[in-house]
Amino acid sequence: MSRTHADPSTRTGYLAWQMVHVMGTRLERALRSLDLTAAQHNALQHVGWTPGTSAAAIARRTGFTPQSMGAAVNALVDRGLLARHDHPSNRRTVQLTITDGGAKLADLAREAVERLDGEALAALAPAERAVIHSLLLRVLAELNPDALPPLGLRNAGSGTA
Repeated sequence: MSRTHADPSTRTGYLAWQMVHVMGTRLERALRSLDLTAAQHNALQHVGWTPGTSAAAIARRTGFTPQSMGAAVNALVDRGLLARHDHPSNRRTVQLTITDGGAKLADLAREAVERLDGEALAALAPAERAVIHSLLLRVLAELNPDALPPLGLRNAGSGTA
């Protein structure tokens, strides 16, 4: 009995995985020029969106392991880009805030990501970009709602991850 193999490009999950792989590679290259890893970039962006958040909360939102996010946060604190503060009511939780230098670097990283998005979606008309964005938001909200910034920030155009 012979097996036939379906074209993987007929599966949405395969296409999504390929897109993630290509975009991830391009993102890592762009962030490397800013001396940032993907985890560090995510930490900067999430602390900027939600000052006082913790490394554990960022790890949940981004899909990085707590250990990877802890290492990323430590490196950013060492570089003076994030600051740690004791939580007022929970001794085991450390809150993070972004410094002025961290905010400037986060802005540069956000610009790089926006350029990458523009390049990746250049083949699509603006209406098609809006549709794909809306559909991806719906799927992500179903699969990992913690990955999305607070709704008010999403509506303000701060969807960079």
